[in-house]
Amino acid sequence: MKSENILNVQVQKENKNNIVMNKKFVIIFAALLTLISGMVIGKYFFNDKSPISKEEKIAPVQNTIQGNNNNITETRETAITRAVKTVSPTIVGINVEEVREVQDPFQMFENDPFFKQFFNNRPAQKQVVKGLGSGYIISSDGYILTNDHVAGNATKISVTMTNGETVDAKLIGSDKNTDVALLKIDKSGLPFVKLGNSDDVIIGEWVIALGNPFGLFEINDKPSVTVGVVSATNMKINADGNRVYKDMIQTDASINAGNSGGPLINADGDVIGMNTIIFTGGNNNTGSIGVGFSISINRVKKIMEEIKQFGKIDRKFNVGFRIQMVDERIAKYLKLDKAQGVVVTEVQKGSLSDKAGLKPEDVIISANNENIKSEQDILFVVNDLRTGDNLKLKILRGGSEKEIEMKLVSE
Repeated sequence: MKSENILNVQVQKENKNNIVMNKKFVIIFAALLTLISGMVIGKYFFNDKSPISKEEKIAPVQNTIQGNNNNITETRETAITRAVKTVSPTIVGINVEEVREVQDPFQMFENDPFFKQFFNNRPAQKQVVKGLGSGYIISSDGYILTNDHVAGNATKISVTMTNGETVDAKLIGSDKNTDVALLKIDKSGLPFVKLGNSDDVIIGEWVIALGNPFGLFEINDKPSVTVGVVSATNMKINADGNRVYKDMIQTDASINAGNSGGPLINADGDVIGMNTIIFTGGNNNTGSIGVGFSISINRVKKIMEEIKQFGKIDRKFNVGFRIQMVDERIAKYLKLDKAQGVVVTEVQKGSLSDKAGLKPEDVIISANNENIKSEQDILFVVNDLRTGDNLKLKILRGGSEKEIEMKLVSE
């Protein structure tokens, strides 16, 4: 019995030793297999002598870098940069020559008996004056909009395009009162702007002014760009004689000499106005101080269509009366309840106003349903009318209101 037990114990020990040896062998074999597999895989992917070339391995890196650059560029692009990119090819620099009469240097002697015998019959002195401005192409066949004060009196007009080409332009027509002029160049297939709706302008929205300030367009055949916001709408500006600057858009986008006639666009790239005048803040400052004005594009479009059809706006009429603002002194003299309106100081005999029944000392308080507070108010109404229109006046006469209407016909 004892010998059998000893034998069994020895057999069990040998079995356990065999199991341990088998486990060690499996572990060692697995380790060797993993090591060999890693070497094969590493050789396949990282050995330069493999079928994958260096260029093929560099390409994914380059693509990644290019993709990152594209992402950066996309983050820098905005509605404003996209609008500028779209509209810039439609902008032109305008160069004009105009013949003006200048003061005779000997005019100071015209009343001197001695010098008068020598200089009395001297003809008026004329001089060719060069100027510049901006414009924008509004049709593929070469129509261009700009200001009347840029090109309205020009004897020679040329425009510089963004491709560097300079071409002669023809003045189709202009209107001094609204300060709008229409030009034409002999070209086709041109890029052109989209004319927007200035009635939809929002105070505070971003706007962009493009043009040729100080002739900088000529340096690289590209317009200069300034950005701001709409500061106000429906503005009336008293400036430059009989010009009627109403329905104006005020902006703080910088507008300078040479910007006149260029477009004011919104962030969609639509033209909402024509850059026209600025406030400079004083005689010694001729640059922008952030107060500029553009003619609303809806007003420009109406004038443009008439000019395109007729070559001008017919305003050959004369209302035939003179006026003065009513102050406290005049109000007291006329026994008015308050100072309001303008008083008629003279009515030309046989004129339209005379035939309509207007009389001196009549106080005009309304014209074509617009309240009249100053001389400029009624000038804005009258100077904006055309031949054939009606002028309706509401007046005070002898303490009572009365309406007078006249048809504006050529005399």
